[in-house]
Amino acid sequence: MPPVSTANYDLLALDLDGTLFGPDGKVTPATADAVARARDAGIEVVICTGRAMVESTTAIEAIGAHLPASGRDVAPMVCAGGAMVCDVASGKTIHRWAMDDKLVSRLCDHFAENQRAPLILKDREAAGFDYLVVDSGPIEPPSQWWFEVMDVEVKFIDHVSRDPHPEHSVRVGFAATAEVMKTLADSVHQKFGHETLTQHFAAVAGSTNDGPHGVKDESIHLLEVFDRQVNKWTAIHMLAMEQGIPRERVCAIGDEVNDVAMLEGAGLGIAMANAVPKAKEAAQLETLSNAEDGVAHAIDKILRGEW
Repeated sequence: MPPVSTANYDLLALDLDGTLFGPDGKVTPATADAVARARDAGIEVVICTGRAMVESTTAIEAIGAHLPASGRDVAPMVCAGGAMVCDVASGKTIHRWAMDDKLVSRLCDHFAENQRAPLILKDREAAGFDYLVVDSGPIEPPSQWWFEVMDVEVKFIDHVSRDPHPEHSVRVGFAATAEVMKTLADSVHQKFGHETLTQHFAAVAGSTNDGPHGVKDESIHLLEVFDRQVNKWTAIHMLAMEQGIPRERVCAIGDEVNDVAMLEGAGLGIAMANAVPKAKEAAQLETLSNAEDGVAHAIDKILRGEW
């Protein structure tokens, strides 16, 4: 059993983009200090993001997420929207919810019919690389930028049947302008929604000069397709159960549609003031925006016992 915190919660799940990250894509000193205070109080802080671990380096460094909590020998992180749980301390994969290879193949065929290039996210430890791009359409500018600024390894194939590691796929994704995305997302929802978790929302975008610090851009949308049991709460709940932490002592903070399940599932779900309506509806409380150190504000409330 982990040590019980002096606050009302033992585990705090934090989303990154729009939550831990400010509008400039960075973690402020005030937020980093608040996370450190939460840890000092005995709360295990777990990053819970749609990004892969390698894409979250700036956040990991800013809050010391690679350091295990007291009494722990791993530093868990929920990646890829809940499809993976990784140990940041070792870089190893703790658990993953892989997609059925036949389902991935059908999805890629659908993308090809629409002359789009799907991005297949892999378990990097198992496959040895991060993204497999099926060359059935142009690489959209948001994806080009992402591959340029992130320390990811990308491989290209002309057909999904040439995937060297079909068993290690955890997500099929696509990023494009909202106009392009609407038709594709609707078709994917209609054809595969009954057997997958499918969601799309504003993506992080930027220019090469921004480095990895892009910002949410409502004109760019990200489509993500997972195994249907995948969401952030499934992964966080698994971590909590492994430590004997009841749901009531789990807190989650987020802002986007992919945070809804964990905001609903946690004992306390806190939405950012900048959150989308669905996230606010799922949460019990609302903190300040990410432009106002909303995570720090929420942590201070928790540590004072007000929340």
